[in-house]
Amino acid sequence: MRPLRFVALGDSLTEGVGDPVGDGWRGWAALLAAGLGEELAEPVEAVEFTNLAVSGSQTRDVLERQLPAALALRPDLASVVIGVNDTLRCTFDIQAAAARLDTVYSALTEQGAVLLTACLPDPGAMLGLPGALARPLARRQRAVNAVVHALSEQYGAVHLHASEGAWLMDRAMWSADRLHPGERGHRQLAVRSHALLAERGLAMGAAPSPEPEFPAPTKSASLWWLATAGTGWVARRCTDLLPQLLTLAADELRHRARGTSARLDLRASAAVSAALATLSVTEHRPDAA
Repeated sequence: MRPLRFVALGDSLTEGVGDPVGDGWRGWAALLAAGLGEELAEPVEAVEFTNLAVSGSQTRDVLERQLPAALALRPDLASVVIGVNDTLRCTFDIQAAAARLDTVYSALTEQGAVLLTACLPDPGAMLGLPGALARPLARRQRAVNAVVHALSEQYGAVHLHASEGAWLMDRAMWSADRLHPGERGHRQLAVRSHALLAERGLAMGAAPSPEPEFPAPTKSASLWWLATAGTGWVARRCTDLLPQLLTLAADELRHRARGTSARLDLRASAAVSAALATLSVTEHRPDAA
């Protein structure tokens, strides 16, 4: 019997940023992989795990770069967790993102892979941005989540509601940048994903431990990360997004002053509906988490 093949596609979350091991990252997908295969007495590799996720990736990168590599591996299980970086770009287009996700999901499931997907918290809230800056990002993330919900149901994916729960407000779950989980947070994602896969008979091994293996980074180490790699991460995104985000914030403030903020929500909902209509997603669509 050949090993179960698990391939992970996505961005820095799946790459494992926030969960350092040695000179690299580990992350929730690697932790999950260890609990997928049946525990055998023979020294046989039960799971073949390949992590194709790359920090900074958007839905376009998953479609054009990661998907071909994933299909070549012919996975039994493929996780596709992506979308936050799309919301942090001035080129954000929910219809284009939906079309790319539809193509990715379709290609993987047509080859026989089981999909594992997740909706994600909005980055503005996690970063603690002021309301006028946070609300436009939240609106974008809700749109992405709505699309992921609908397509996950359409393709029979195992779907994790990672945008909700008390763990989001637990500071111990998050790394210094407040956007990526720390080891405890990555373990939380792995544990919850394992439980969902076990319900479908797709996780035969023991669930990952929710308790960290390594001590949490010291405050000085966290500050050093923010002053070096973290600052660069923020700067790269601000160069692209900040001018448009300030425009969106000004629009937000104008609508609030006029009492017409609901129009912005309606506009976003209409964009999601138009995107899903283009893809002919006609099944029940849950509200965005």
